[in-house]
Amino acid sequence: MTDEAGKERADAWWRNAVIYQIYPRSFADGDGDGVGDLAGVRQRLDHLASLGVDALWFTPWYPSPMADGGYDVADYRGVDPLFGTLAEAEELIEEARRRGLRTIVDVVPNHVSRDHPWFRAALAAPPGSAERALFHFRPGRGPDGGLPPNNWVSEFGGPAWTRVTGPDGSPGEWYLHLFAPEQPDLNWADPRVRAEHEAVLRFWLDRGVAGIRVDSATLLTKDPALPDLVPGRTPDPHPYADRDDLHEIYRSWRRIADSYPGGRLLVGEMWLSDPARLARYLSGDELHTAFNFSFLQSPWDAERIRACIDATLESHEAVGAPPTWVLCNHDVTRTVTRYGRADTSFDFAGKRHAVPSDLALGTRRARAACLLTLALPGSLYLYQGEELGLYEVEDLPADRLRDPMHVRSGGTDPGRDGCRVPMPWSGTAPPFGFAPDGTDPWLPQPAGWASLTVAAQDGAPDSMLTLYRSALALRRAATTRAGAPAGASALRWIPAPTGVLAFGWGDGLVCVVNFTPRPVPLPGGHTVLLASAPVADGTLGPDTAAWLRAGGDDEPLSVVI
Repeated sequence: MTDEAGKERADAWWRNAVIYQIYPRSFADGDGDGVGDLAGVRQRLDHLASLGVDALWFTPWYPSPMADGGYDVADYRGVDPLFGTLAEAEELIEEARRRGLRTIVDVVPNHVSRDHPWFRAALAAPPGSAERALFHFRPGRGPDGGLPPNNWVSEFGGPAWTRVTGPDGSPGEWYLHLFAPEQPDLNWADPRVRAEHEAVLRFWLDRGVAGIRVDSATLLTKDPALPDLVPGRTPDPHPYADRDDLHEIYRSWRRIADSYPGGRLLVGEMWLSDPARLARYLSGDELHTAFNFSFLQSPWDAERIRACIDATLESHEAVGAPPTWVLCNHDVTRTVTRYGRADTSFDFAGKRHAVPSDLALGTRRARAACLLTLALPGSLYLYQGEELGLYEVEDLPADRLRDPMHVRSGGTDPGRDGCRVPMPWSGTAPPFGFAPDGTDPWLPQPAGWASLTVAAQDGAPDSMLTLYRSALALRRAATTRAGAPAGASALRWIPAPTGVLAFGWGDGLVCVVNFTPRPVPLPGGHTVLLASAPVADGTLGPDTAAWLRAGGDDEPLSVVI
C-alpha cells in the first residue's frame, strides 16, 4: 500500500468503524456524587480499548439545566460542572487518542436551553427585536392572543408553543419548541445562528475531536409562514422536517470538516423512513454518514430485516456513502427487552408500561443480532451496556424519573430513563462499581444486575461481553484483510430457507442467522469461527447466529434443510 493510499484509508476510518456511545451521566462516577462524569470515563478507558471499538461518541457534556438529559444546551463551548471541566474534556480526548480511540461529540443545532444567554436576552427584549429574531417568537391567535400560533405538537407531547410573560406580568408572545418548553428552537433563517454553529464546530475540531454527531438533524429549518398541519396528512414539503434548505447548511459544515486533517466525521441523527430521502444528505459534499434507524425499528424477522438491509445498501451505494447500523441508543428500549416481546419492533408512539418480555429469549436474540450486525458492511454504533446484555429497567420509582417524554405524557409514556440506568462494573450489589460503595446513583440499578457486571463477565467464555470482544476482534481482522469494503458489493446473499439469512462478508467469511424456532443444519466443509450459542452436531439453534470460514472457492455454499 502506498503512503497516499494508506493516508486515504486512515482518513476514511469512519466507513467501517465501530463507535461506542457513552451517556456520561450513566457510564462511570469518578467523584462519588452518584452521577457519571469525565473522570469516570477516563478511569474506564481500558475497558473500551479492550472491547475493540474504534471511537467514542459522547452525548452532550455541555453546561445545561438537564431538562432533557443535556440536550438543552446553555453553552456549546464548555463542560457542565456535573461532568468536569473543559480541561478534563481535552485531557480525555488526548488519553483516548493514545489508546487508539477517536472522540465524537454531540452538537444540538435545532434548539438551545432556556438558560442560554441568547434566549435570556430574547425574553428581556421587546417583540420584533434582534434578540427575538434568533428564535421563533409569534403573537398568539384569537382575540386576546391566548391560542398558540399554529397547531404543531411537540415531539415530547403537548403543544409546541409556550407563551411568555412581559416585564409587567402581562401575557406576551409565544415561542416555538419542537421538544420541551425548556428547549426553544433556533431560527436558522438568521445568519447569526449559522455563524455561531460553524464557530462551535471549529471550537471542538480544534480540540482534536474526530467527528460531530448532529442531533435532530432534519428539523433545523422551518417554513417562515409556520402553517398549520392538516391532521392525517403529511405535507410535501413539510413545514419543519427534511426541508430542502437544510442541504446548504450541511454543505457548509462539510467544508469545515474537510478543512481539518485526519478524516473528521459528520454523522446525522435522522429519523427518515425513506432511504432515498436519507441518502440525499450523503451525496458527497454534505454529511459523511447518517443513523439508519429503520434497522433498529425492524422486528426480529428474517424477511423484514433482509428488506431493510437491501434498501439501506442500495440507497447508500447510489451516493457512495457507507451505511450505519444501530441496535440501540439512549432513546430506545434496550435490545434484550425489545427482542423478548411479542412485538419486537420499535416505535416511540407504541411505548407503554408493563409490556411483558421474555428476557432469556431477548438475550438469545440480542446475541444473534450482535453477530448479524457486526458482519454487515459499513459502520456500527454500540450503546453502552449492550456489550453486557443489559435489559431495560422498567420498575424505576416514579419520583426518580427525569425524562420529559414521561412527564409531558402525563405518565402514560414510560420515557427513556429505563435504558439510561448507570452501568454495572463490579461487585454483587448496587452501585456495582459505578460509584464508590454506599453511593446512591442518580437512577437506581436493579439487584439482578450482579451477574451482568463487567467483572462477572470478564473472561467468562459464554458471556455477552466475551461474545462482543471476540466478534469485534474477528471483524477488525476480516475487514482489514478485505480492504474495508462498505457498500452493497461487500455483501453476497447465499440461498437459505425461509426464516434464515446467510451472506458472505469480509475476507471469505459467512454469517448465518436462524430466526426460526427450529434448528437448521449448517453447510458442511466450513469451520465455525464464532456462534452466539453452542453449535451441536452441525446445526444452528433457534434465534442463533454463526460466523463460518467458507470452504474452497469452487464449492458453492447454500444453507439447506
